[in-house]
Amino acid sequence: MKESRGKILIVGGGLGGVAAAMSAASLCPIFHIQSSPEIILTEETDWLGGQLTSQAVPPDEHPWIEKFGCTQRYRVFRNAVRQYYRNHYPLIGEALSNPELNPGMGGVSRLCHEPRVALAALEQMLAYPRSANFLEVRLHRKPTAVDGHGDRIHAVRFQNLETGHDEIIQADYIIDATELGDLLPMAKVEYVSGSESRTSTGEPHASSDDRPNNVQAFTWCFPMAFDPRGEHIIDKPLQYDRWRNYMPRLTPPWPGRLLDWKMSHPRTQKPRLLCLFPNECDETIASLWLYRRIICGKVYQPDLMPHEITLVNWPQNDYWEGNIIDQPPDVAARFLEESRQLSLSLLYWLQTEAPCPKGGQGYPGLYLRPDLVGTTDGLAKSPYIRESRRIRAMLTVTESHVGVIARESRPAEQFYDSVGVGCYRIDLHPTTGGDNYVDIGAFPFQIPLRALIPQRVENLLPACKNIGTTHITNGCYRLHPVEWNIGEAVGLLSAYCLKKKMTPKLFFENKEFLKDFQMLLRKQGMELEWPEMHPP
Repeated sequence: MKESRGKILIVGGGLGGVAAAMSAASLCPIFHIQSSPEIILTEETDWLGGQLTSQAVPPDEHPWIEKFGCTQRYRVFRNAVRQYYRNHYPLIGEALSNPELNPGMGGVSRLCHEPRVALAALEQMLAYPRSANFLEVRLHRKPTAVDGHGDRIHAVRFQNLETGHDEIIQADYIIDATELGDLLPMAKVEYVSGSESRTSTGEPHASSDDRPNNVQAFTWCFPMAFDPRGEHIIDKPLQYDRWRNYMPRLTPPWPGRLLDWKMSHPRTQKPRLLCLFPNECDETIASLWLYRRIICGKVYQPDLMPHEITLVNWPQNDYWEGNIIDQPPDVAARFLEESRQLSLSLLYWLQTEAPCPKGGQGYPGLYLRPDLVGTTDGLAKSPYIRESRRIRAMLTVTESHVGVIARESRPAEQFYDSVGVGCYRIDLHPTTGGDNYVDIGAFPFQIPLRALIPQRVENLLPACKNIGTTHITNGCYRLHPVEWNIGEAVGLLSAYCLKKKMTPKLFFENKEFLKDFQMLLRKQGMELEWPEMHPP
């Protein structure tokens, strides 16, 4: 069995894991850490980037992202995406000169772009640390076991999915950047999953009781193109009849079938009408095509305009019939396959049966683009995960810290140990326990260091959606720039603790360490508080 060792092992190559690798590697020359490679980053698929790439979802961001409210490295990434388009795509002059280019002109993000472009930008940012031998990236590695003793973790065992062989990686610090917090049960780290009770968290929108299996829907996304003159109907999916007739059983009720142009409005729970293309909609009806459009013909030179493409991450392919956390492998595999079947059934319904406002049914010109996601079937490599296991942390962020209603319009809690900032509404999709949307206001917030430190274990840290939040506050801490910020902070925290030969909890016994660490974060381009003049 192959064995190796690094100073820092990052398990999971999503946004948090990649950001942790970048930030930790930046301190290798500063701290004169010399064994090589110092940092090992593993990923289960063959693409780094998680939400942005293998899950194919353009970034969900706050309204001020172009000016403030993210880390300097995240801004470098955003600029790299735009520059990639300028360098390699036949854009019109106006798009080329626009410093805030939105390649797909999608409505949900100021940077709707293709997954492969995000991957290229991330690979560029990781090139130097890999070349300098500070960082080694190992793809196709699935964690299967953790070796530890007492309050410390020593090593992680992996299966190489290409060869089938096992390998062990030892490290001083181990970062769990997996999408579901996979290392937490393996390492016997105390954690929570599902929704907590109102009694335990004091949150106005919490459940009446603890429901560990009540997690948000996940979605198997796919890019969908439109050929106005073609016909590209796929084979009828195996589970099509099931999903065509599926009636959601949610509280408050969903207005009819899932595969329909009608849904529950996330904020009001009242029926909301949708349509596919903007020329079919009036001002009261939302176009799903514009929602996450990633290729827009308007930004291309007229004779080189490609077919437009939208990323399908819609209410109609949210899957909430089963929770994949802490389930036997065969049960989780069944739920994952049902999610894939739902997404394929949505496409088939759109191609063949979806009512067209101008008459007729079906849009046969819709088709999959497997080349954009690096798969054979056209679906993303991995499902878009919204909710993970969450550590029992030194501090758990609750709705009372950030929610507009819970705080009675007072700004979000100011954390003395802030390691970053974020902003998004508390956005919960329907759940496996039958809850409909919860979509409520949240103030621009901070990320407290205490939410990144487990109550007991000393050297395992979270870097994804597995930090100390609740089911409710996960809804605003799970988005792309926040996960990136969390990962950067944890990468720097691990390297700093190695240099100082200390554990993270010592920050709260000697506040000078905390002040010094926060100074390091600022030097690295991380914003720890919001500008005083920020809008509510």
